[in-house]
Amino acid sequence: MSLSVVVPTLNARDELADCLDALAEHAPDAEVIVANGPSADGTTGMVQERTDVDVLVEIADRSVNCARNAGLDHATGETVAFVSHTLSVGDTWREAVTDGLVDSHAVTGPTRTQLRAGVETERKESRTIAGRAVTYFNPGNAAFRREVLTELDGFDEYLEIGGARDAAHRLARGDFAVRWDDRMHVREELGTDGGRETGLGPKYRSLAYRLGKNYGPRPTVFRRLLGHAGRDAAEGLRHVARGDNKPSAWLGAGRTVSLSLAVGLKDGLAARRGDGSQRNPQGQSARDDRAVSVYDWR
Repeated sequence: MSLSVVVPTLNARDELADCLDALAEHAPDAEVIVANGPSADGTTGMVQERTDVDVLVEIADRSVNCARNAGLDHATGETVAFVSHTLSVGDTWREAVTDGLVDSHAVTGPTRTQLRAGVETERKESRTIAGRAVTYFNPGNAAFRREVLTELDGFDEYLEIGGARDAAHRLARGDFAVRWDDRMHVREELGTDGGRETGLGPKYRSLAYRLGKNYGPRPTVFRRLLGHAGRDAAEGLRHVARGDNKPSAWLGAGRTVSLSLAVGLKDGLAARRGDGSQRNPQGQSARDDRAVSVYDWR
């Protein structure tokens, strides 16, 4: 089964070089496609000098979902994998992709993050929402059968964040099997403990949009949205009580969350009404103008 690997990137030349080195070592037979956002750090020149990249797609959009779809536009493999530019595949990664797609529609695996205190490894995450079992995949490390991505119509470019989680909901809706394989691990070098933070606005707009689009105005959707908001509100109050934050900042965050929930839910329900089949109205097929330029060395 032929494999295409799409690597979305933006202003991460050094990390991208490490990612491509690992792919060349552990998946030398793969077709490698780099989807480069408007980088200003010399990424284009670095990729052009390499002999192990098959296609470089230059895009003007900074959205990772646009980059994923742009790479998918040019992939020819029967299997398409998406690997983050900050991650390096391991020596069993290629084998896990092949084995995982024998009896599943998608396969994913953990990120092993090197911290000062040791190595942190992700675990499989699943949820049951509205009676539907959803298995989330690692957004920076997942492979799919091509026909599955065609059925999903790629990734939803409305979403600034959470595109992979949205796709997981649509995989569950289509009864597509997602396999978690620890052999399909990738490595990330951080050097310090601590994760990445996401602003409250994008977080809640994305969450409300995903749930509204995929499940409609169900009671369970409102419970989940209010539950997430309530937990963050309680955590914010604890910071105020400790003197780490001001009450005015807590109130401002509440307004941001409320507005983002309203906008995301409105847009998600509109997307659900506008596309009753895929529920992905801003997916891969929605446009054909993503690429500013394409360098194809195949």
